[in-house]
Formats: sequence, structure tokens, C-alpha cells
Amino acid sequence: MDILGIIPARYASTRFPGKPLVDIQGKSMIQRVYEQAKQAQSLAEVLVATDDERILNHVQGFGGKAILTAEHHQSGTDRCYEALRLHGHPFSHVINIQGDEPFIKPEQIDLLASCLKNSDAQLATLIKKVNNAEELFNPNSPKVVVNKANEAIYFSRQPIPYCRNIPNDIWHQQHTYYKHIGIYAYRTDVLEQITQLPPSPLELAESLEQLRWIENGFRILTAVTEFETFGIDTPEDLEKVKDL
Repeated sequence: MDILGIIPARYASTRFPGKPLVDIQGKSMIQRVYEQAKQAQSLAEVLVATDDERILNHVQGFGGKAILTAEHHQSGTDRCYEALRLHGHPFSHVINIQGDEPFIKPEQIDLLASCLKNSDAQLATLIKKVNNAEELFNPNSPKVVVNKANEAIYFSRQPIPYCRNIPNDIWHQQHTYYKHIGIYAYRTDVLEQITQLPPSPLELAESLEQLRWIENGFRILTAVTEFETFGIDTPEDLEKVKDL
């Protein structure tokens, strides 16, 4: 397999403009993500895909590889596909690594890449067991239901399934729930196909892009990670990271 790791990095975040460039203990967030991704054994190359020359110049300044993409993309998936096309090399797969998770572990990237050894794998992502009620009922942490083949059946901001006649605070003790870890792997031909799909009803209802793929019949293989991740979406999240 020939896998390209792409880190989408948009400057104009609604909740936290310029967050790829924020300083975390002496290094920018995007540099930390890049350096973690470079340690993964499964990636042939790592590339930052950005819409802003400030990020482009910064990445090139610390010795990283970056490419300038269009500003209009609605998702990291769309930005990944443009970056793949601009790069020009015929990679077999792409792994989309979130640019706001500076503590992503190389082992998580390699675990996801291992899913691609399955010849039928179209897409793959990571999931993690939910350990407490607060996490389970947090709408900002999407949950995942999987089948016996470890394929995602559904993603939701609500905890599903509903545990009937069980107090909410112990649902996680009665059933194994999983939350979604936002890193994706795509076969490159599948990546091209899913970027051509219009938004779907379930996607619009939940505001979760991956539901579009499921509604259109694509299979998403999952792997369980034991590592926690911490995405930075707001300045408040950044302060929590500094406390950590």
C-alpha cells in the first residue's frame, strides 16, 4: 500500500480563527500534528493541505510539506481530495488526520492503516469505548454503532441504542458504547466518489458528514483504539490542553 497522510488546516475557523498556528508549549498546533504523523510507520508521505498562505509558509518554515488548496471546501474530505489531485502521485489510499488534535498518536494512524489491508475496505475510521455518562451524553462527541463485521451502521450525537428502563447515568455500564475518533482512511477511488455526493438527509439532521457515505451504500470499517484524543475547537479547549 502507498498511503498519503493529509492534514487539512483551515485558517478561518468560526469558533477559533487561526487555530493551526496557536502556540502550545513552544510549537504551533499544526507542527505538533505534523510531527506526530511523521512518526507513523504506515505513511509514505505527510502533507498539510491549507487554504491560507500563512499556514503554508509556517509549515514550510519548520521543514514540513504543505500545499495550497481552495478556500471554498465545506469539509476536510473535500480538501484532502484536492490536495491528492494537486500532488499528482497515484497513492492507493489517503488518511485524513485532523489538524486540531496535537496529541494524535502514531500508533493510532498505524492502527487505522492496518484496516486497509482488508481488500474490501472502502473507508475506515477509529472508535473508542465510552467510559462515563458525561461523555456518552455529550452531543459534541459523536457515538458509533457497529455490526459484527466491525462496520459502522450509524453515527449520532445522541447515545444509541436507547437503554429502556435503565437510568441514564448507568447506560454505559449496561451496554458497550463507542465514540468516534475523527480520523479517516479512504481508498483513493472511493475518496473521489464521495466528494461528488450531495449532502444527505441524515447528514443534514445530525451534521455528521460520514452519514452521507453510509446513506449512499459505502462501508466504513472501524478499529478500536485505547488512546484518548483531545481536539481543540475553541480557545477554552486550548487552555485545558495547557493544563494537561
